[in-house]
Amino acid sequence: MKKAKILQTFFAFSALACLSGGAQAQTGDTIKFGLCYDLSKAYSFAVPQMAQAAQDYATLLNQDGGIEGKKIEVIVQDTGNEPQRGIECYEKLKRDGVMVFDYMSTPVSRAVLPRQMEDGNIMLQSFVGRGDAVNGEVFQWVFPVGPTYWGQVANDVQYIKTLQDGNLKGVKIAFIYPDYAFGQEPIPVLKTLAEKEGFDLQLFPNPLPGRDQASVWTQIRRFNPDYVISWNLSAMHVVAAREMKRNGIPMDKLITVNWLNEVDINNIGAAEAKGLRRGTNVVGGRDHPMMQRIIKEVYDAGKGNGDVKTLDDIYYNNGLATYSVVFEGVKQAIRNEGWPLTPAKIKAGLESLRDFDANGFMAPVTVTAQDHGGGGKTRVDMWDGTQWVPQSDWFAAYTDVVNELVQEQSAEFARTGQ
Repeated sequence: MKKAKILQTFFAFSALACLSGGAQAQTGDTIKFGLCYDLSKAYSFAVPQMAQAAQDYATLLNQDGGIEGKKIEVIVQDTGNEPQRGIECYEKLKRDGVMVFDYMSTPVSRAVLPRQMEDGNIMLQSFVGRGDAVNGEVFQWVFPVGPTYWGQVANDVQYIKTLQDGNLKGVKIAFIYPDYAFGQEPIPVLKTLAEKEGFDLQLFPNPLPGRDQASVWTQIRRFNPDYVISWNLSAMHVVAAREMKRNGIPMDKLITVNWLNEVDINNIGAAEAKGLRRGTNVVGGRDHPMMQRIIKEVYDAGKGNGDVKTLDDIYYNNGLATYSVVFEGVKQAIRNEGWPLTPAKIKAGLESLRDFDANGFMAPVTVTAQDHGGGGKTRVDMWDGTQWVPQSDWFAAYTDVVNELVQEQSAEFARTGQ
């Protein structure tokens, strides 16, 4: 069945959502953003920093007059990573006039998705949720701006390919991952690329909660890989580093997912972590002018929304990058279509972004009605013992492979709702 026919019924439904989305409007002087975040359980190692960044950036912009003269209000509520609490947060904030929602939780975002699609409100979904949601033709109200895990791992493989002078045949790549949905997400892309490029891929599931990785790293040592791609999280990185040392596996063989921060580096040990590489879509540290403005105009003025030390954490930068995109999209919505603001106008504003990089703070994103992910660019940084050093430019690789998976799974969602 042709794609157009598969999606016909779904698009008709989405058109009704567009009308309902346009019916809601913010007519006052405040633009509200709802962050229904897990601040206390599974993602508490990263999400509070991202919430702090969103609030700090709102504070900074409000001092400059807000967004096109309208004040920004960032409302943060804890869901504890529980889908029902996420649904309750969405319904409450929707009644309060919020039209843009962010969850930073795959279980919560998946639970709320049907309601939000039906209501025609904007869902942010950077780094979490469905990888196929970059298909804006199907997921019209969902914006996973930034690299999906499919795109990230494809870029990691391309980076390894450059280290191998463009030839991956016979190269041994180990993939270690926590054995649940997050860790399993990159596997289809890795398997496809292994077949396409001829590298030897071995999968090493890491049983939750990931505190005992001894047997996994023993197996990896026996495999003797040329490179290890790691999809670990938080303290799992520290355990992995200890086991790598015990097994005599050099740190410079390791490339991690974006979820590795300065706390993890400190816990591993700055010297011990030397050579470790990480995929990322944002610039780390405090040197960027936007970070400097937040330090001087927000924290030095006593207006910060948390501990200033958090600004040394890459997760803070991730939050700042995400809301740089969101606030810019809303600004374009008002400039292009005027006030009052509606979800349909915000959607169009986000879809008008072209090569937006927050003045060099992040990988450039171009969002269209077809691609809500922005292009999926990342780069690889290496820890040199004292700081992160870029090892590549921003790039997106194997986009045909990633897009094929996006089209396949989004068509299935349009057909079945699953």
